[in-house]
Amino acid sequence: MLCPNCSSPDTKVIDSRTSKDNQSIRRRRQCMNCGHRFSTAEAVIREGINVLKRDDTIEEFDQKKLHQSVKQAFHKRPIESERISVLVNEVIHELERKYEMEIPTHAIAEGIMNKINLIDKVAYVRYASAYRKFTEA
Repeated sequence: MLCPNCSSPDTKVIDSRTSKDNQSIRRRRQCMNCGHRFSTAEAVIREGINVLKRDDTIEEFDQKKLHQSVKQAFHKRPIESERISVLVNEVIHELERKYEMEIPTHAIAEGIMNKINLIDKVAYVRYASAYRKFTEA
């Protein structure tokens, strides 16, 4: 792992811990060259999952894209970034159990909206309005 400060490849792991959802590992590292400390995350890369879109096109599933859309719904709301990651991972795991290789976008959106609704009503309305393409209140 390269140091983000000096680009030295000589770093060591100081501390490792699993995330709240036990789906990733967070590592605290220190550069042996400049002493800079930084964090890295290690997670399983899901491959081979596709998304069946509304217009019947198929696209490769992008967890970052989903995470970003949920993060946008919680913009300026009192929620931790790690909680958003847990929420997204929970929905993904539920959908992977239910669907084989193609997950319909409506199933993803419904799963996300159900979880968001339990946490924050404002974020729920934001996400639902983007997914359902509301034009007015």
